[in-house]
Amino acid sequence: MSASAGGVPGDPTPLSTTLTENLTGAIQSFAPIYRIHQHLCAIHLYADDMTRQVEAHHFCSHVNEDVRQCLIFDSPEPGARLIGVEYIIAEPIFLTLPDEEKPLWHSHEYEVKSGLLFLPGVPGILERRDLEKVAKTYGKTFHFWQVDRGDELPLGIPNLMMALTGDGQLHKDLAQGVEKRYGVSFEKERESRAYMSGPDHGIHPLANGAGKRWKMELREVNPPP
Repeated sequence: MSASAGGVPGDPTPLSTTLTENLTGAIQSFAPIYRIHQHLCAIHLYADDMTRQVEAHHFCSHVNEDVRQCLIFDSPEPGARLIGVEYIIAEPIFLTLPDEEKPLWHSHEYEVKSGLLFLPGVPGILERRDLEKVAKTYGKTFHFWQVDRGDELPLGIPNLMMALTGDGQLHKDLAQGVEKRYGVSFEKERESRAYMSGPDHGIHPLANGAGKRWKMELREVNPPP
Protein backbone atom coordinates (compact mmCIF):
# COMPACT_ATOMS: atom_id res chain seq x y z
CA MET A 1 0.00 0.00 0.00
CA SER A 2 1.36 3.39 -0.98
CA ALA A 3 1.10 6.70 0.84
CA SER A 4 -1.09 9.47 -0.52
CA ALA A 5 -0.65 13.23 -0.08
CA GLY A 6 0.35 14.30 3.41
CA GLY A 7 1.92 10.92 4.18
CA VAL A 8 -1.45 9.25 4.81
CA PRO A 9 -1.34 5.53 3.89
CA GLY A 10 -3.52 4.50 0.96
CA ASP A 11 -3.50 4.42 -2.82
CA PRO A 12 -4.03 7.61 -4.85
CA THR A 13 -7.67 8.37 -5.62
CA PRO A 14 -8.49 6.94 -9.09
CA LEU A 15 -10.43 8.86 -11.72
CA SER A 16 -13.45 6.56 -11.29
CA THR A 17 -13.79 7.54 -7.63
CA THR A 18 -13.43 11.23 -8.49
CA LEU A 19 -16.15 10.97 -11.14
CA THR A 20 -18.47 9.19 -8.70
CA GLU A 21 -17.86 11.84 -6.06
CA ASN A 22 -18.60 14.60 -8.58
CA LEU A 23 -21.89 12.96 -9.51
CA THR A 24 -23.03 12.36 -5.92
CA GLY A 25 -21.93 15.89 -5.04
CA ALA A 26 -24.23 17.28 -7.71
CA ILE A 27 -27.19 15.28 -6.38
CA GLN A 28 -26.89 15.32 -2.60
CA SER A 29 -27.37 18.18 -0.16
CA PHE A 30 -24.52 19.34 2.07
CA ALA A 31 -26.53 21.83 4.09
CA PRO A 32 -24.50 21.55 7.35
CA ILE A 33 -21.25 22.05 5.43
CA TYR A 34 -22.60 25.03 3.51
CA ARG A 35 -23.37 26.70 6.84
CA ILE A 36 -19.63 27.04 7.45
CA HIS A 37 -18.93 30.74 7.11
CA GLN A 38 -15.64 31.40 8.84
CA HIS A 39 -12.00 30.30 8.97
CA LEU A 40 -10.16 30.88 12.25
CA CYS A 41 -6.50 30.05 12.80
CA ALA A 42 -5.24 29.38 16.33
CA ILE A 43 -2.77 27.30 18.33
CA HIS A 44 -4.01 24.39 20.45
CA LEU A 45 -2.20 22.77 23.37
CA TYR A 46 -2.61 19.23 24.66
CA ALA A 47 -4.35 19.32 28.05
CA ASP A 48 -1.89 16.82 29.53
CA ASP A 49 1.27 18.35 28.01
CA MET A 50 1.08 22.00 27.06
CA THR A 51 4.52 21.92 25.48
CA ARG A 52 2.85 20.06 22.60
CA GLN A 53 1.36 22.76 20.38
CA VAL A 54 -0.52 22.43 17.11
CA GLU A 55 -1.56 24.90 14.43
CA ALA A 56 -5.33 24.50 14.16
CA HIS A 57 -7.54 25.77 11.34
CA HIS A 58 -11.17 26.08 12.39
CA PHE A 59 -13.96 26.10 9.81
CA CYS A 60 -16.99 27.22 11.79
CA SER A 61 -20.73 27.65 11.51
CA HIS A 62 -23.23 29.23 13.88
CA VAL A 63 -25.84 26.97 15.45
CA ASN A 64 -27.22 30.24 16.82
CA GLU A 65 -25.79 33.54 18.09
CA ASP A 66 -24.38 31.89 21.22
CA VAL A 67 -23.16 28.52 19.90
CA ARG A 68 -20.67 27.76 17.14
CA GLN A 69 -19.34 24.43 15.94
CA CYS A 70 -16.03 24.03 14.11
CA LEU A 71 -14.25 21.38 12.08
CA ILE A 72 -10.51 21.57 12.71
CA PHE A 73 -7.92 20.82 10.03
CA ASP A 74 -4.13 20.89 10.17
CA SER A 75 -3.97 23.40 7.30
CA PRO A 76 -6.29 25.36 4.98
CA GLU A 77 -5.11 23.44 1.91
CA PRO A 78 -7.34 21.08 -0.14
CA GLY A 79 -5.55 17.96 1.15
CA ALA A 80 -5.71 19.01 4.81
CA ARG A 81 -6.36 16.39 7.47
CA LEU A 82 -9.43 16.65 9.69
CA ILE A 83 -7.83 16.50 13.14
CA GLY A 84 -10.54 17.60 15.57
CA VAL A 85 -13.66 19.53 16.50
CA GLU A 86 -14.40 22.52 18.71
CA TYR A 87 -17.62 23.84 20.22
CA ILE A 88 -17.73 27.52 21.16
CA ILE A 89 -20.32 28.91 23.57
CA ALA A 90 -21.14 32.32 25.00
CA GLU A 91 -20.38 33.07 28.65
CA PRO A 92 -24.02 32.90 29.90
CA ILE A 93 -24.28 29.32 28.63
CA PHE A 94 -20.90 28.35 30.10
CA LEU A 95 -21.99 29.60 33.52
CA THR A 96 -24.92 27.16 33.49
CA LEU A 97 -22.65 24.13 33.07
CA PRO A 98 -22.06 21.79 36.03
CA ASP A 99 -18.81 22.46 37.87
CA GLU A 100 -17.41 19.07 36.84
CA GLU A 101 -17.91 20.06 33.21
CA LYS A 102 -16.32 23.52 33.31
CA PRO A 103 -12.64 22.37 33.42
CA LEU A 104 -13.08 20.81 29.97
CA TRP A 105 -13.63 24.27 28.46
CA HIS A 106 -11.01 26.92 27.74
CA SER A 107 -11.27 30.69 27.57
CA HIS A 108 -10.50 32.68 24.41
CA GLU A 109 -9.69 36.08 25.89
CA TYR A 110 -5.90 35.74 25.80
CA GLU A 111 -5.90 34.08 22.38
CA VAL A 112 -7.85 36.96 20.90
CA LYS A 113 -6.19 39.89 22.67
CA SER A 114 -2.68 38.56 22.03
CA GLY A 115 -3.36 38.36 18.29
CA LEU A 116 -2.76 34.62 18.17
CA LEU A 117 -6.31 33.85 17.05
CA PHE A 118 -7.07 35.44 13.69
CA LEU A 119 -9.14 35.15 10.53
CA PRO A 120 -6.72 34.65 7.61
CA GLY A 121 -7.26 37.16 4.82
CA VAL A 122 -10.06 39.08 6.55
CA PRO A 123 -9.58 42.87 6.82
CA GLY A 124 -8.73 44.03 10.34
CA ILE A 125 -11.86 46.09 10.95
CA LEU A 126 -14.17 43.23 9.97
CA GLU A 127 -12.02 40.68 11.80
CA ARG A 128 -12.04 42.63 15.06
CA ARG A 129 -15.80 43.02 14.95
CA ASP A 130 -16.23 39.26 15.25
CA LEU A 131 -13.30 38.66 17.58
CA GLU A 132 -14.80 41.09 20.08
CA LYS A 133 -17.48 38.41 20.55
CA VAL A 134 -15.08 35.46 20.49
CA ALA A 135 -13.00 37.01 23.29
CA LYS A 136 -15.95 36.53 25.65
CA THR A 137 -16.56 32.87 24.77
CA TYR A 138 -15.39 29.45 25.95
CA GLY A 139 -14.42 26.48 23.77
CA LYS A 140 -14.35 22.71 24.18
CA THR A 141 -11.94 20.94 21.85
CA PHE A 142 -10.95 17.38 21.07
CA HIS A 143 -8.25 16.32 18.62
CA PHE A 144 -8.32 12.84 17.12
CA TRP A 145 -5.18 12.96 14.98
CA GLN A 146 -1.79 13.63 16.60
CA VAL A 147 -0.14 15.17 13.57
CA ASP A 148 2.49 16.85 15.73
CA ARG A 149 4.12 13.50 16.45
CA GLY A 150 3.90 12.37 12.83
CA ASP A 151 1.02 9.89 13.06
CA GLU A 152 -0.09 8.74 9.61
CA LEU A 153 -3.61 8.00 10.86
CA PRO A 154 -5.79 9.17 13.79
CA LEU A 155 -4.44 6.70 16.33
CA GLY A 156 -5.45 6.22 19.95
CA ILE A 157 -8.24 7.90 21.85
CA PRO A 158 -9.23 11.58 21.49
CA ASN A 159 -7.16 14.20 23.26
CA LEU A 160 -8.64 17.10 25.19
CA MET A 161 -7.04 20.34 24.04
CA MET A 162 -6.57 23.72 25.69
CA ALA A 163 -5.68 27.24 24.57
CA LEU A 164 -2.90 29.68 25.37
CA THR A 165 -3.68 31.76 28.43
CA GLY A 166 -0.56 33.85 29.01
CA ASP A 167 2.71 35.21 27.63
CA GLY A 168 5.68 32.88 27.38
CA GLN A 169 3.65 29.74 26.57
CA LEU A 170 3.84 29.78 22.77
CA HIS A 171 6.82 28.20 21.01
CA LYS A 172 8.59 31.01 19.13
CA ASP A 173 9.38 28.92 16.06
CA LEU A 174 5.74 27.93 15.69
CA ALA A 175 4.64 31.56 16.08
CA GLN A 176 7.15 32.78 13.50
CA GLY A 177 6.07 30.14 11.02
CA VAL A 178 2.41 31.11 11.31
CA GLU A 179 3.19 34.83 10.99
CA LYS A 180 5.28 34.23 7.87
CA ARG A 181 2.75 31.96 6.16
CA TYR A 182 -0.23 34.25 6.67
CA GLY A 183 1.44 37.65 6.62
CA VAL A 184 0.35 38.64 10.12
CA SER A 185 2.09 40.26 13.07
CA PHE A 186 0.91 39.05 16.46
CA GLU A 187 2.44 42.08 18.15
CA LYS A 188 0.64 44.54 15.89
CA GLU A 189 -2.61 42.66 16.37
CA ARG A 190 -2.11 42.73 20.14
CA GLU A 191 -1.86 46.52 19.97
CA SER A 192 -4.97 46.91 17.83
CA ARG A 193 -7.01 44.63 20.10
CA ALA A 194 -5.97 46.13 23.44
CA TYR A 195 -9.43 47.67 23.89
CA MET A 196 -11.18 44.28 23.80
CA SER A 197 -12.44 42.58 26.94
CA GLY A 198 -13.02 38.99 27.97
CA PRO A 199 -15.99 37.42 29.74
CA ASP A 200 -18.12 39.96 31.61
CA HIS A 201 -17.66 38.03 34.86
CA GLY A 202 -13.96 37.41 34.31
CA ILE A 203 -12.45 34.08 33.32
CA HIS A 204 -14.05 31.42 35.48
CA PRO A 205 -11.55 29.72 37.85
CA LEU A 206 -12.74 26.26 36.78
CA ALA A 207 -12.13 26.93 33.08
CA ASN A 208 -8.84 26.08 31.36
CA GLY A 209 -8.62 22.78 33.20
CA ALA A 210 -8.95 24.60 36.54
CA GLY A 211 -5.20 25.18 36.25
CA LYS A 212 -4.45 21.44 36.16
CA ARG A 213 -3.35 18.92 33.52
CA TRP A 214 -5.87 16.42 32.15
CA LYS A 215 -5.39 13.19 30.22
CA MET A 216 -8.05 11.08 28.52
CA GLU A 217 -8.08 7.39 29.41
CA LEU A 218 -9.78 4.34 27.94
CA ARG A 219 -10.99 1.87 30.58
CA GLU A 220 -12.75 -1.46 30.34
CA VAL A 221 -16.04 -1.46 32.23
CA ASN A 222 -18.56 -4.12 33.17
CA PRO A 223 -21.84 -3.52 31.33
CA PRO A 224 -25.07 -3.60 33.36
CA PRO A 225 -26.88 -6.95 33.30
